[in-house]
Amino acid sequence: MAFTTGGGGGAMADINVTPLVDVMLVLLIIFLVTAPMLTREIEIDLPQQSNKQPEEIVDPPMPIRLRIDADGGLFWDNSPMPKAALLPSLRVEASRDPQPLLEIEANQEVQYHVLTEVLSTAKNADMKKIGFVETL
Repeated sequence: MAFTTGGGGGAMADINVTPLVDVMLVLLIIFLVTAPMLTREIEIDLPQQSNKQPEEIVDPPMPIRLRIDADGGLFWDNSPMPKAALLPSLRVEASRDPQPLLEIEANQEVQYHVLTEVLSTAKNADMKKIGFVETL
């Protein structure tokens, strides 16, 4: 293959530097954006060594089993309970330390609004530990 130096229509021996410049500009922008992040101080709360004695481990209280049957009836540990008595009973249990787990066992036929009423009552009573139990 011969190269010509004249003005004829021969082969061109120049390198196309446009893609190289584009890549370099992108890398420059990436470094300009990430460099300030590397100089910022990140605060991390690490555990500190303590010389005090560990507290006694308290056994968790027995969980409360609240069953909701298909027609919306409530059963507190297999004892029937009216809906009006649910909030005061949950407030008493929520004030205990440590707070017991509220296990809600809902029948698959129960209306959705009944379950949401029970959950909102538990939230209003400040119950922090609520779980769902599946019946076998």
